[in-house]
Amino acid sequence: MRKQIGMGAAFVATAALLAACSSDPEPAATTSSSPEETTEAPAGEGVTLTVWTDAEREGALATAAEQFEADTGATVELVQKNFEDLRNDFIAQVPTGEGPDITVGAHDWLGALVTAGVVNTLDLGDKAADFQQVAVDAMTYDGQLYGLPYSTEAIALIQNVDLVGDTAPTTWDEMIQMSNDAGFEDRPFILFTNGTAGDGYSAYPLQTSFGAPVFVQDDTGSYTSEVGMGGEAGEAFAQFLYDNGQAGSGIFSDTIDYDTSNELFSTGESPFILQGPWMPFFDGGEMNLKVSAFPSAGGEPGAPFVGVQGFYLSSQSENTLLANEFLVNYMATEDAQRTLYEADPRLPALSALAEEFSSDPITAGFVESASQGVPMPSIPEMGDVWDLWNAAEIQIITGATDDPVGTWNTMVTELEGRIGG
Repeated sequence: MRKQIGMGAAFVATAALLAACSSDPEPAATTSSSPEETTEAPAGEGVTLTVWTDAEREGALATAAEQFEADTGATVELVQKNFEDLRNDFIAQVPTGEGPDITVGAHDWLGALVTAGVVNTLDLGDKAADFQQVAVDAMTYDGQLYGLPYSTEAIALIQNVDLVGDTAPTTWDEMIQMSNDAGFEDRPFILFTNGTAGDGYSAYPLQTSFGAPVFVQDDTGSYTSEVGMGGEAGEAFAQFLYDNGQAGSGIFSDTIDYDTSNELFSTGESPFILQGPWMPFFDGGEMNLKVSAFPSAGGEPGAPFVGVQGFYLSSQSENTLLANEFLVNYMATEDAQRTLYEADPRLPALSALAEEFSSDPITAGFVESASQGVPMPSIPEMGDVWDLWNAAEIQIITGATDDPVGTWNTMVTELEGRIGG
């Protein structure tokens, strides 16, 4: 498929979350009205809702705001800010009363927002079922929903159809065999794209296929602080990394950085790469590509990290009822979500739109991968993970250790010590 998918997302594999306090505040009170109980929009004469947004989404918000204003008599003030500034400004200004009623934001801000006490819960009612479950899980913290999701993004397996055909492999061994049959024994697949720093983000679909999540999720989809990478599943993954690292088959290496990996794939020197829809391969290029969910190496589905974007409600808003009404009954509609997609094309979190846009096979592949994935953990403990995790993986794949299981278990023990300490 030759197509520009244009997600416009920057990939930062090991971005740490904000440092957080040692204990969370009591959860904010759930908003009092459910959309299923509301027959008409609440009156808003003389009330101004302030919404922080960035340039890409301002126009889409303005469309929904116009109808909301007509229905309620309220005024919606859209304040454009740099996306990079939104989280810190929201945390700093909400407690002073200078913050907005609503802000656009990423789901992995949630742990910091809850810890700071600046975000309120959101009552989507039955509309929650209209969104992909991974998107709802991403906006859920300690069992409570704190945001309206609107987009998802995840890495997926991308293959050069002209080199290996258009059949998507379903297992690791099948993928490697396809590469070998096409003459790519030396460079069958590119995974680690962060060089010597390590790349646990990209390796996560492989790790989860062994049943070794970074943290355990509870029944509500919220992450707990229980490390899930230990035990037999984690040990099996560590051995797999070693067997396919520089002391084994040589498939994994620390010599490939982000730019090099993209060049190797785009010049046809490797038939498979694990990357996202933001890649230049989709920017009007002529490569014949297929996108699919990552094949399993450990017997379970390979679940990548999923990033979700959406809208948060301020805990200090004096207009909670109206703000909830705007998000649930104006921004959670198919029309509003479609307008958001057209303004800044990210994979829709609304299931009906995700299905509609999946008529494009490239988009369908990324939607499939995201639906198989799990949210990037938003809990503060995730900030303790990256350096230990990446370092252990690099030691294992470079053969710096001849005891991959022991190295992995040491990493898990040190991480549990950090979190417990």
